Amino acid sequence: MTEAPSTDFGFQTVTPEEKTRRVAAVFSSVAGNYDLMNDLMSVGMHRLWKRYAVHVSPVRPGSVVLDLAGGTGDLAVLYRQRVGATGRVVVSDINSNMLRRGRDRLVDAGFVSGMDYVQANAECLPFTDHTFDCISIAFGLRNVTDKAMALSSMHAKLKYGGAVVILEFSKLALPLLRKLYDKYSFEVIPAIGKWVAKDLESYQYLVESIRKHPDQEALKIMMQDAGFSQVSYYNLAGGIVAIHKGYKI
Repeated sequence: MTEAPSTDFGFQTVTPEEKTRRVAAVFSSVAGNYDLMNDLMSVGMHRLWKRYAVHVSPVRPGSVVLDLAGGTGDLAVLYRQRVGATGRVVVSDINSNMLRRGRDRLVDAGFVSGMDYVQANAECLPFTDHTFDCISIAFGLRNVTDKAMALSSMHAKLKYGGAVVILEFSKLALPLLRKLYDKYSFEVIPAIGKWVAKDLESYQYLVESIRKHPDQEALKIMMQDAGFSQVSYYNLAGGIVAIHKGYKI
């Protein structure tokens, strides 16, 4: 008898369909406090990490960029400023609540022209192959059910010479700080989620999902297996987060 496929939802083992459903529920729950919680959990550092991800990207005036798991639009704003009047940024998220919040925020801030919004699953992107100069995903890949399929889909939608930029939590490279980091992750962050967002369970999952995400070298190999060339990564904050970059050649 063939064993049913399974994947992780934090530290739990679930079916792929169950993970997709439960991740959707998590982000529907946290959408209203997403920006505030990111600032509290990272002490504002996530904004610097995102700026650096855009800095190391190959995006220039006139580029067409896909911002996957676009959330509330932090990266989209930075990319829109960089592509200029002749470029375009497509903001995509699988979760309608997150996408709607991001669109409303960007429109209110005056970012109207040169922006599109598409609800889509990263595993099967609904775009023509060879469309984008850059595909970016920040703090979203670990929540994708089939990461290998998503990476292959990203590779297909890039133009030749285009690049994928992945900003994600990773494996701390400083062993002496791991106990302190674990204590902060598993005790402080869920407590902040409970008292600020009134949602301990969602933030418990988000912490667990970081530990289940492939480390720097494992993700590099996954990107190479998906067809990306010249794959490299940069550790930030001692490896708490990492930026992976790869090209379609």
